Amino acid sequence: MKPRDRILASALRLIGEQGVGAVTNRAVARAAGVSLGSLTYHFPSQSDLLREALRTFVDGEIERIRAHVEQLRASGADPAHAAEEVEKAIVEFANGPEQIANLELHLHAARDPAVRETSARSVAAYDRLATAVLTALGVAEPERHAPAVVALLYGLAVRRLATGEGAAGTADAVRLLLGDAMKA
Repeated sequence: MKPRDRILASALRLIGEQGVGAVTNRAVARAAGVSLGSLTYHFPSQSDLLREALRTFVDGEIERIRAHVEQLRASGADPAHAAEEVEKAIVEFANGPEQIANLELHLHAARDPAVRETSARSVAAYDRLATAVLTALGVAEPERHAPAVVALLYGLAVRRLATGEGAAGTADAVRLLLGDAMKA
């Protein structure tokens, strides 16, 4: 793994394990096994590092979810079965430090305008991805439903992290949210 990638992975892990406040240049450099100069070469500011960590995480998530979408599309799954597939995709990534880091970075973006744009772009990317999933499943008005699906999944992620519960019930929540749209 390249030094830049190690820095980003280490920053995400630190955020997930200890919070944004733990992301000091020294702590990230130590965790990544790089020099302080290497870290500041790649990321001159904390905002640059946090923004890029969020972008990198979201890009990886989108690719992971796209693979599920393609598998779902290829299998010819109907919309009623799709909710279970969403739940399976979430189970794979329910409680890791990266999930915590993702949510922590979105909260941090509310306080840091330099990170906010990346946070907004990541939410928009999840909306586009949800639209693509809903379209592939033949759900009526996918653009209208996508933001609600994304919000539901973010809310369920917070609940899982706060309670320690698993992803069970996600499929039911998606079906309840989409109601008649799932039958279209």
